[in-house]
Amino acid sequence: MPINWETNKRSISFGSIPKVMGILNVTPDSFSDGGNFYSTQLAVDRALLMEDNGADIIDIGGESTRPYAESVSATTELQRVLPVIEQLAGRLSIPISVDTSKASVANAAIQCGAEIINDVTGLSGDPEMIRVATQTQVAVCAMHMQGTPQTMQDNPTYEDVVSEIYDYLTQRLQQLCDAGVARSKICLDPGIGFGKSHEHNLELLRSASKFLELGQPILIGHSRKGFIAKLLGSKSADRTAGTLGVSLAMAKCGIHILRVHDVAQTRDALVLFEASGGLA
Repeated sequence: MPINWETNKRSISFGSIPKVMGILNVTPDSFSDGGNFYSTQLAVDRALLMEDNGADIIDIGGESTRPYAESVSATTELQRVLPVIEQLAGRLSIPISVDTSKASVANAAIQCGAEIINDVTGLSGDPEMIRVATQTQVAVCAMHMQGTPQTMQDNPTYEDVVSEIYDYLTQRLQQLCDAGVARSKICLDPGIGFGKSHEHNLELLRSASKFLELGQPILIGHSRKGFIAKLLGSKSADRTAGTLGVSLAMAKCGIHILRVHDVAQTRDALVLFEASGGLA
């Protein structure tokens, strides 16, 4: 049965290759591109370029969630993301997602034109977040994270990382539905790099097809993360090729959405992967 993801403005349908969610961090300190698009104009130009390069969704964040990142106030986050969303609303033909765990930021972003809440706390970090989601009828992405960005990489521990995160996402899906979020609006994310060791990340990726059994759109956010450098044996390695390798593996097993920094390269790789029989 085909899976769609319903926002407050449109229905996102999925085909043979994953949708590409382009990452736009309007922050000074994100792990990979912090400071690159910190000004409003640079961020707007980047978003328009990502759409031209084949992005299906633009995910805009004003607070870094890298390991040990300092949290910022809602006021600071709003000052970073709202001017960008205001300028992009009506210019982009693709959905805008706001990457936040603060209900006030999500609500303001939605009023400016965002139609997806991407929340690393699984909509549990702010008690008002579910109310915002239900009242505005936007789509949501609920992610698994062990701990917080300030603690998540201290000593991530699981007895069985795949089954434990599968169980968490199953429970969180039911909790969101019980709270009034329509099932058709919920995407789930196992949270690569969020409270997981390098080996945990690889176990989750190798078992990614398991999460399709949840019956919801599944998002994987692996782009340029530390496990890629670890596997390549160099912290200074260019992680683009490694990210593309994971992206193709995720396409092979049917993942719905890939959240990446390098939109053009990802789109090109997916198109050629499909055309050359990679999905056969």
